[in-house]
Amino acid sequence: MGFVKEFKDFAFKGNVVDLAVGVIIGAAFSAIVKSFVDDIITPLLLNPALEKANVKNIAELSWNGVKYGNFLSSVISFLIVAFVLFMLIKVISRLNRKEEVPAAPAGPTEDQKLLMEIRDLLKTKNNI
Repeated sequence: MGFVKEFKDFAFKGNVVDLAVGVIIGAAFSAIVKSFVDDIITPLLLNPALEKANVKNIAELSWNGVKYGNFLSSVISFLIVAFVLFMLIKVISRLNRKEEVPAAPAGPTEDQKLLMEIRDLLKTKNNI
């Protein structure tokens, strides 16, 4: 029974569950980015270039038999993902920074006031 308990403790720790959720969301996000590149970016930005190259699909781009169209599409996807993640992390860090603003320090405590009075008395006695 010790092995089963250890496995249950490991499998349902917060870090493992968080990682699993992150992987699932990442896979879903990947599909969104692929659709964004294939269905929006390519038609808007690359269609004029593709038409000049007499190509209907970016995957058909080739040079001396080397099909670089898929690679170009992957690079565009990577840049979009990197930019979106950058913006997401920037927003999250800005939100966290606002939450971490320390409250204005309260006035001195009674102990601190007493210590300041003692310090002041010692200063005046030493100066006399």
